[in-house]
Amino acid sequence: MLQIDNLTMRYPTGDLALDDVSVAVERGQVIALIGPSGAGKSTLIRCVNRLVQPSAGAIRLGGEDIVKMGVGDLRRARRRMGMIFQEYALVERLSVMENVLSGQLGYVGFWRSLLRRFPQPAVDEAFRLLGRVGLDHMVDKRADALSGGQRQRVGIARALIQNPDILLVDEPTASLDPKTSRQIMRLIVELCHERGLAAIINIHDVPLAMMFVERIVGLRAGRIVYDGPPKGLTDQRLTEIYGEEDWSGTRAEDDEDEPPAHRKVAAAVGPPELQKAAGA
Repeated sequence: MLQIDNLTMRYPTGDLALDDVSVAVERGQVIALIGPSGAGKSTLIRCVNRLVQPSAGAIRLGGEDIVKMGVGDLRRARRRMGMIFQEYALVERLSVMENVLSGQLGYVGFWRSLLRRFPQPAVDEAFRLLGRVGLDHMVDKRADALSGGQRQRVGIARALIQNPDILLVDEPTASLDPKTSRQIMRLIVELCHERGLAAIINIHDVPLAMMFVERIVGLRAGRIVYDGPPKGLTDQRLTEIYGEEDWSGTRAEDDEDEPPAHRKVAAAVGPPELQKAAGA
């Protein structure tokens, strides 16, 4: 669904942010990008939605190369990419509903959005999404009155109202407490399973990534040094990604309160075949 081939990004300063990166993300697959600061995680996401122009390589979404697109084609391609930001990127003075509907800008245009003239089906979908993320009682509340977790839920609903093919998620839990971080990661993964969405999640919290996703891609100095399941992240692998450290406390332990996320998601919200696989 998303195919990245030999992606290289060199900044005008000469710094090499991405070095011949190749990775494929299938429909419905959620992957986590991990690695030290400066490894290229955010740059990779910014290349996919063309916030920065790669120096070389190809990024194909549904077979179309985003790198070669002109302005019009790129605008249409971005409708297929839902972006969830670390700092939420909400308009503080607008209501929860208005912030969610801003995800329709790529469809309704600037003036209609400025005048709050959104199609009724979009409004109905916004109500439904706010119910799904647990904010249906806060429709008219201003964004600046929300907690961090509530803001991130608004950001998730805003991304989903685009009806995207893929979610690009940049540090969704960086500003959240541990409990809220788990809730937000669980919600993102559940929604991806429900909708058959692919997702790339840039995340610093390795135990959280291991708890909730089934595939982890580790970057170091702009190159992929690991691509596989969480159970493959041995101490040696983590050292290859981050450098020498005592990794004994890194792996999240499975317990009755927090079973592996893909089983939990399948049992709770997945289609029958996933429920069967989860033992539900």
